Amino acid sequence: MTTTSAGGANPATAPSATGAAGRAAGIDLRSILVFLVVAFGLAWLVTLPLWLGDGLAEPSFTLVAAVMMTTPAIAALVVVFLVERPAHRWRALGLWPLRPFGRLFGYIAAGIAVAMALVLVALPVGALLGVYPADFTGFSAFRETLAAQVGPDLVPGSVGVIVATQLAMVPVAAVLGVLPALGEEIGWRGWLLPKLMPLGAVPAILVSGVVWGTWHAPVLLLGYNYPDAPGWLGVLSMVGMCTVVGAVFGWLRLRSGSVWPAALAHSAFNATAGSFLLFAMAGVPVDTTQATVLGWSGWIVPLVVVVLLVATGRFAPVTERSEDRALSS
Repeated sequence: MTTTSAGGANPATAPSATGAAGRAAGIDLRSILVFLVVAFGLAWLVTLPLWLGDGLAEPSFTLVAAVMMTTPAIAALVVVFLVERPAHRWRALGLWPLRPFGRLFGYIAAGIAVAMALVLVALPVGALLGVYPADFTGFSAFRETLAAQVGPDLVPGSVGVIVATQLAMVPVAAVLGVLPALGEEIGWRGWLLPKLMPLGAVPAILVSGVVWGTWHAPVLLLGYNYPDAPGWLGVLSMVGMCTVVGAVFGWLRLRSGSVWPAALAHSAFNATAGSFLLFAMAGVPVDTTQATVLGWSGWIVPLVVVVLLVATGRFAPVTERSEDRALSS
């Protein structure tokens, strides 16, 4: 889009000392409500120019989308700094500490690789199920796009080299583009998921996935990601995708004790998401409610991964080490 077990050693998972009347079953309802109101309210507010203008065709769309991605982080900062005010605020957001670095780097590398794999494996799965019109060898849709951009005479014969180069650059793009993804992940996985963990791993995954998916509604209802689907189906499809993929990001957050692996994975996911255009067949539309990682066929592999992680207890948060607590103080 964490740190310690429910023993209360970590502010990211332990209830705060304020707002006791709003808690039920270990959940700080007041803080979560404030977070949701701010995150969703700001998302609708910043996308208002799109609704009053030309929608996704509005020239300011890219800027609006980038600002929208900061709203979960803003909501988390409001809650942590103004409502909860824990002793270790950056730890409560999953931003600190950055150690043990070797372990953290391992999860970052795993996150980038897994995110890319989830996007790419959805394409052959969709092709096998007959919902993704693939051209894995001729790259006909990509050739058509290149011809429109540079002219047919300038399209090289070995388009596959360009495709491979683009995919090889995804990790670099993930690092360079991590800030927008971090804007979301600080909210969804950095703060919200740990707050929901007293419910148990599976309920926390489901609730955070539904929240993440529905938060996209201001742009989904304008046709973002699902241009040929009715708005309600776009939102429903996004909720499904965000639930299964968000669970993988959540695993990275909980097992690493940091939001950074999830943020880099999210950034890599975004950087790889358009790859379905590289391998598509020219002249055949792609229904993203069915194909690509956005559609139901693309959820199969991440769902299997999540089931295995849950079954093997891999969503249990890591135990905070005493030296890490000392460093964060």
